[in-house]
Amino acid sequence: MLDYQETPNQPLTLVIFGGTGDLTHRKLMPALYHLMADRRLPEETAILAIGRRGMDSEAYRQQARASIERFSRTGVEEERLGRFMERLFYHRMEFVSEPDSYEGLRKILSEREAGFSAPTVRLFFLAVAPEFFGPIVEQLGQRGLAERGNPNHRVMIEKPFGSDLETARTLNQTIANVLEERQVYRIDHYLGKEMIRNILAIRFANSLFEPLWNHHYIDNIQITSTETLGVQGRGAYYEQAGILKDMLQNHLLQMLALITMEPPVDLEPESVRDEKVKALRSLRRFEDENSCGGIVMGQYGAGEEQGKPVPGYRQEEAVDANSRTPTYIALRAQVDNFRWGGVPIYIRAGKRLDRSRTQIVIEFKRLPGVNFYPDFEGQPPNLLVIEVQPAEGMYFQINLKRPGNDFVMERVELNYSQHSRFQGNVPEAYEQLLLEAWRGNASLFTSWDELEHSWRFVEGIEHNCSGQNAQFPNYAAGGRGPEGADRMMALDGRKWWEIELPCEGTNCDTKS
Repeated sequence: MLDYQETPNQPLTLVIFGGTGDLTHRKLMPALYHLMADRRLPEETAILAIGRRGMDSEAYRQQARASIERFSRTGVEEERLGRFMERLFYHRMEFVSEPDSYEGLRKILSEREAGFSAPTVRLFFLAVAPEFFGPIVEQLGQRGLAERGNPNHRVMIEKPFGSDLETARTLNQTIANVLEERQVYRIDHYLGKEMIRNILAIRFANSLFEPLWNHHYIDNIQITSTETLGVQGRGAYYEQAGILKDMLQNHLLQMLALITMEPPVDLEPESVRDEKVKALRSLRRFEDENSCGGIVMGQYGAGEEQGKPVPGYRQEEAVDANSRTPTYIALRAQVDNFRWGGVPIYIRAGKRLDRSRTQIVIEFKRLPGVNFYPDFEGQPPNLLVIEVQPAEGMYFQINLKRPGNDFVMERVELNYSQHSRFQGNVPEAYEQLLLEAWRGNASLFTSWDELEHSWRFVEGIEHNCSGQNAQFPNYAAGGRGPEGADRMMALDGRKWWEIELPCEGTNCDTKS
């Protein structure tokens, strides 16, 4: 296995396929600027953006400058921006329709890397449509641009990785014919978010939590990811993906795996990923229609957002007027192993809801003797809340006596606000992902085994539980979602926790 900690100063050549696209301008350019400005990347760095539009490097730099000024998390310093621009180049290339154009790319890379003082990490970022992933990787291999087994040659692949298990397997086999697994970095940008990375620290660096992290002390776990936005012009994509493939198959199941996995032998990438695979393999699947009672699907209808009318999903651009695509899901998951036996894991996600947030709530069991103390009657349970966005931080709820002569209890929150502590100067997810891909740290990326088990779980829902969407649309835009999600919790004797962590500053928006 590549020891990423021993290669921090290798030169870097970053090649971005899709260099003129929205992802590159909105996320990658600001991320790379900050990495260079903070001197996290080596001085010997070359960034080559590839696109089909006719322009030279200078024209592209002007576009990149505008993007960085608009989307930078801290603003721009001219000297540092100038240093970044010196390392940024553009190359026009028909990377699908003209395979011979890869020869020109090979020559450019050879020229750029010839002056570097050490073997170069060659990192290809595929910010293109999913149907181009396989053909690009095949050409990289055939033209000798990415050599199989060379740990310095790596490919970063955006989601979605396949549209179902079969297409994901086909794509993976295409890539596996060219590259080894350790050379492939499948992106789930949630894994680059600070509070997702903090899950391991919270669990394994605190003796307070890990001994209680099991069915003896935890009543249930809730994973929530909701948005106020609709499909935002991505109706054609969403018709194919829906909430199952857009959120559940990747982001939500990755959070579940990190929360429920066993302690790894160490924090090396393969050790962490192995334990995540075991957790995903232990997920109870929805094998038939009789197992679908713990699932509620929904689709938003017309409603209001901040007092303004918004259309229903079926009225969005490029959406079928009779679409059955779900934009909301709530489900009860079970991890069938000794640690989590009997602990329900509730997951919900949806679009056009009343608030935007991503959080994990761990509800601890009430002490068995509490109900025998009248002064403690009705006290809420202890909660651990990990807020991923927008108010990144951690919240721990305990019960204490209120000052005074009377023995009156009240809820007390121990609140860690990442924004307040670091004044909002926190790296964005793509900064972390690009940096760790250069370092060779694969723990922030999804392995094929994780993807395979995630797809199996989601396909069980898709194939067997489609009847759950019979009454679409079944919630109004701007509301809490389908009433069935609350009924599901009520039947279990529980409720959804609606925890609002305070968030201040310019970064407390509705980022995804």
